[in-house]
Amino acid sequence: MTSNELRRIFLDYFHKRDHEIVAGSPLVPGNDPTLLFTNSGMVQFKDVFLGAEKRNYSRATTAQPCVRAGGKHNDLDNVGYTARHHTFFEMLGNFSFGDYFKQEAIRYCWELMTEVLGLPPAKLWVTVYEDDEEAERIWFDEIGIDRSRFTRCGEKDNFWAMGDTGPCGPCSEVYYDHGPEVEGGPPGSPDEEGDRYIELWNLVFMQFNRDASGAMEPLPRPSVDTGMGLERMAAVLQGVRSNYETDLFVHLIDAAADITKSTDREDKSLRVIADHIRSCAFLIADGVVPANEGRGYVLRRIIRRAIRHGHRLGTAEPFFWRMVSALEAEMGAAYPALVRRRAHIEQTLRSEEEQFSRTLDQGMRILEESIEGLEGGAIPGETVFRLYDTYGFPADLTADIARERSLEIDLQGFEREMEGQRARARAASRFKAREDESLDIATAFCGYERLEDESVVVALLRGGEKTQSLEEGEEGMVVLEKTPFYAESGGQVGDRGWIRSSKSTASTPASDSGFEFEVVDTCKQGEGAVHVGTLRKGRIALGDKALAGVDETARSATARNHSATHLLHAALHLVLGEHVQQKGSLVAPDRLRFDFSHPHPVSRDERHRIETLVSGWILENSQARTEIMPLDQARQSGAIALFGEKYDDPVRVLSIGDHSTELCGGTHVCRAGDIGMFKIVSEGGISAGVRRIVALTGEGALAWVQTMTDRLDRIADTIQAAPEAAVERLEALVARNRELERTLSQLQAQTASTRGDALAAQSVDIAGIKVLATRIDDTDIGSLRQIVDRLKERLGTAAVVVATAKGDKVSLVAGVTRNCTDRIKAGDLANHVASQVGGRGGGRADLAQAGGNDPSGLDQALRSVGEWVQERVG
Repeated sequence: MTSNELRRIFLDYFHKRDHEIVAGSPLVPGNDPTLLFTNSGMVQFKDVFLGAEKRNYSRATTAQPCVRAGGKHNDLDNVGYTARHHTFFEMLGNFSFGDYFKQEAIRYCWELMTEVLGLPPAKLWVTVYEDDEEAERIWFDEIGIDRSRFTRCGEKDNFWAMGDTGPCGPCSEVYYDHGPEVEGGPPGSPDEEGDRYIELWNLVFMQFNRDASGAMEPLPRPSVDTGMGLERMAAVLQGVRSNYETDLFVHLIDAAADITKSTDREDKSLRVIADHIRSCAFLIADGVVPANEGRGYVLRRIIRRAIRHGHRLGTAEPFFWRMVSALEAEMGAAYPALVRRRAHIEQTLRSEEEQFSRTLDQGMRILEESIEGLEGGAIPGETVFRLYDTYGFPADLTADIARERSLEIDLQGFEREMEGQRARARAASRFKAREDESLDIATAFCGYERLEDESVVVALLRGGEKTQSLEEGEEGMVVLEKTPFYAESGGQVGDRGWIRSSKSTASTPASDSGFEFEVVDTCKQGEGAVHVGTLRKGRIALGDKALAGVDETARSATARNHSATHLLHAALHLVLGEHVQQKGSLVAPDRLRFDFSHPHPVSRDERHRIETLVSGWILENSQARTEIMPLDQARQSGAIALFGEKYDDPVRVLSIGDHSTELCGGTHVCRAGDIGMFKIVSEGGISAGVRRIVALTGEGALAWVQTMTDRLDRIADTIQAAPEAAVERLEALVARNRELERTLSQLQAQTASTRGDALAAQSVDIAGIKVLATRIDDTDIGSLRQIVDRLKERLGTAAVVVATAKGDKVSLVAGVTRNCTDRIKAGDLANHVASQVGGRGGGRADLAQAGGNDPSGLDQALRSVGEWVQERVG
């Protein structure tokens, strides 16, 4: 059985048992800020379990991508060294939100594992929480497991809690026994950490609510949360002991071997690369980008660890991005986002790989020198920090290298170095000088007039501290006497571009040769403008003459978005009211984001009016004028100032025609028409009373409109309508579909009633109970339930079984009227019939359903119902 088949069989099994198949949630949790990444299937249902969210289903099943590579859920260090640890894995789960509970959950689990997937019961081991007698009874009396393959475990292993307070409950786990030839003991034994017994499935029974005092009260609607690891189950079904030997990994390992030209398919570096491409690709597909903090830094750590293992295999050229095609081939069908975003994933990985490769060789040389002269068994913390701070080696990457040499790293020493220089921005999202490292430099800004200018290097920083020079390949910060680069402020991002050695000056630079510094960001430090980036060529030193050039394309796009933000602000005042106040903004080359005070969502009509106003002002092509004036005069002129913002005096005032006048030090277009096009792409709330609009301008807006038009054309083609008539046609189709569904439901009810009336006459009386067992092969499970309900209503005192067979599948429903449930249980009756057709059943005392895979035994099974009832009531 392939992993794709296993995933499909799992979802189909529960879908046939009335579970809604719910798409896995993104790896970045949308409803739990306490989690770095989604690490289990229940994350997206957390609010449902807490009762804060209602859904239109009470049963669900999912295949959930998960990442455990940061925070308290971190398996990164073990990847490549064990058979089952991964940064990315898939959790298959079924969930009940106040619907079924222990009996059904356990039955589903056992039936799927032993009957559908074919695992031998003799190879399985079951655990329950030590005080959960109900679960134990179900396993023994209803499932019939071997008592010698059962363990009661304590709270540490078999009791789950959402937190210190809130929903909690016991667990029941199922393990697979690889046999006595593998070391390790059963769960709960002293040597349980061995590899013989592998946990496959965990059933969590949310049964109690724990208050602040620790007291637990029963929940009014107990729920179920389960998880089965796809990788582990695939390994068992495919007869291998390592997840890396399953079809989920073998093709990725082969691809990694081919790309790196490795001849040893067992090399652990290949396993690391195969594992890491999964987590990296899925994280990037979900919108995470490499960064120096938070989720972005975890992604960067994983990427760089994979690159290092490629380097270990002898690969000098960028290779990791080439693994994306192999991953798409393996998982693209199940996860279409990998296909849609393949180009973006490859580009992101390649860019990160090229950036790290520039310093990898030099960092490895320093590490090798440190190891060669090492006295003791640990790499010094100072070396670990230098590799991290200067060459981009995460500490766990250095630890991974040390582990290969049977060494450790001085983690405490590394932490001391980090703590002593915490203000350095190496582990933050912004590069800044240390707060206690005053620049005492005021950089003159000449970027309003020109995008390129000559200057002099007046300060250099490495790791947040002043330095005399930077060497090729080093990341750092450059401060110039004057600069055309706009330093991030007022919501506008910092400029990017380049700083090169000046060729037009006769003075001799302090460095020995020409240099080129790539600027990726510009930020403020006091009155100075700090250019952040990497020295790509040569050596740069204090006093060097420099030519600074801004990326003109990015600056122009940013200016369009910034000027559009001012017009948007003015339009919001006119459409929504004068109460609107700016609460924040982001102006970048690719988009603008504007936060504002407003108590309600912006309606569709209001959005259209806002867009129309802004677009009309752009068409007017009014001049954008700037004036420098005293702050009081600016306020008297009506210029908008942000509440709580500190302004210099005098101030810069920007006016666009007669529509917008604001205090602003940012860069802008010359005329409103330069914005080109304006389009709102999203609007939503970010906190109480604060809304956010995201909009595009220029080419970005045009590309968005073209994409939306293409989608409309595809919809129109699908429903066979002209694009301009697609909405009306689609509404008509939806209305027609709803009407057909109502009609079908009515017909099914009528058919059930008619059939129930006709079948009632076929019942026989056994000790005062009307008994009927029959089959109807042209109906579905929903209709069977309706027929059974109708028969119970007609017969008054009855036990009924109605079954249907289609192909090799049997479905049946058993019903017992409430006045008989003290003697006969519908679940027992369903199980009696199902057991004779290759299945198992169960349910409530008055209604149950079941299935099987042997229709040949159905007729005899139905004939046996009368005798079964006679034995219990005779």
